[in-house]
Amino acid sequence: MTATAMRVTVYTDGSSRGNPGPGGFGTVLIYVDTKGVEHRKELSCGYRLTTNNRMELMAPIAALEALKRPCEVEIHSDSQYVVNAFNKRWIDGWQARGWKGADKKPVKNIDLWQRLLVAAAPHKVRWIWVKGHAGEELNERCDELATTAADGDDLLVDEGFEGIG
Repeated sequence: MTATAMRVTVYTDGSSRGNPGPGGFGTVLIYVDTKGVEHRKELSCGYRLTTNNRMELMAPIAALEALKRPCEVEIHSDSQYVVNAFNKRWIDGWQARGWKGADKKPVKNIDLWQRLLVAAAPHKVRWIWVKGHAGEELNERCDELATTAADGDDLLVDEGFEGIG
């Protein structure tokens, strides 16, 4: 990263109405431009059949894929599943074992983990866990975006989930 890399703060959340069931994700991206003006972008999408963990993964994927150049990104998530995979380096072990967990069983959601790694590659990403439903304004906003998307009418097919089995 260069000294001039844009810094982006991202909040994410995923939701599933039933697990599996209709689901959605929400994300809020915030950055300050060179003139000191704060910009905020919200993203969300709903799926007709998915899981909560898949939506927790889709939220940072959508945020990172929305960035147009390498950035310093701070991602706040209430998903220990996502945050610990990076901060505790679980993902390194999964990759070293051919996408198998320590129990030798295949890791779930490989398609999204791989997509997240590709999306994160150009950036310097820091993962921060936040307690969910604890009054953190932007985490609550992401929850609202995710649940509204899950409850929507124009739900997409989660090919990686519905195509399984």
